[in-house]
Amino acid sequence: MNDSFTTALNTQKATTNWMDVIADNMTNIYTPGFKEKQVTFKTFLGGAVADDYEKKMSQGKSTPGTSKDNVFLEGSGFFLTKTKDGKSVYTRLGEFTFDSEGVYRAKNGNTVQGYILNDKGEIMQGTKPVTADLYQETALKGGSLDIPTTDIKLWIDPNNGKFLGKYDEYEIKNDGTIIGKADGGKRTVPLYKITLRNFHNSAALYEFKDGYYLETEESGKPVLGVGEIRSGLLELSNADFKGNISYFQMAKLQLEISNKLISSNKELLEEALRLVGS
Repeated sequence: MNDSFTTALNTQKATTNWMDVIADNMTNIYTPGFKEKQVTFKTFLGGAVADDYEKKMSQGKSTPGTSKDNVFLEGSGFFLTKTKDGKSVYTRLGEFTFDSEGVYRAKNGNTVQGYILNDKGEIMQGTKPVTADLYQETALKGGSLDIPTTDIKLWIDPNNGKFLGKYDEYEIKNDGTIIGKADGGKRTVPLYKITLRNFHNSAALYEFKDGYYLETEESGKPVLGVGEIRSGLLELSNADFKGNISYFQMAKLQLEISNKLISSNKELLEEALRLVGS
């Protein structure tokens, strides 16, 4: 069993790390896509804060984006993006834009994934359509469908300046459908549906970079995501400013107590050494 001096030192170290976590949360209160780190009692076992903090995966508030290409996911789940080598990366940070070649990309360069649609707006699974009812029913049950995704691309024809050579403009609907518009908006054609994924234990995803996650054994395999997509908006941090202020005050008091204990133990040790030496 640790003596009071060792316990005080461990508490001091743990509390200092806790305050660092709180400071990080408060610093990123307005950072789009940031998820609040949470320190729990088990984090302090052994006298030090573990590296794998728990994440609060709840939804943050919306804020105006910098482009109509930006999207905000209202509901549970993540956008699916792909790296150059085809690795799946999940994010709620919908800071997406179409690049010079018309490819829909995340801020880190990953390609945003979508489903190819037919003229009726149905998702194509190879040569067979998947009805919206089947997709929604499966998503609500937390299931998965083996539907291939693709990069979303709206290249502009240099000869006529139209998207895909046919459409004057495009729009992102609330269900994630990207439609092409022609003839002054009189003709609309569904092109892609932005892919959403979810996890039964999303808090166990590995955050390898701020706002970008990889699946883990603990998170489980991805299932279909459920939610509405708002274009022109971004998701802000979900960090609770008032809550973190309270945590900071608690941590400050705890640090003061541990510092006092260390100081008292030091004085007792010095007195004991003085008595032994006299």
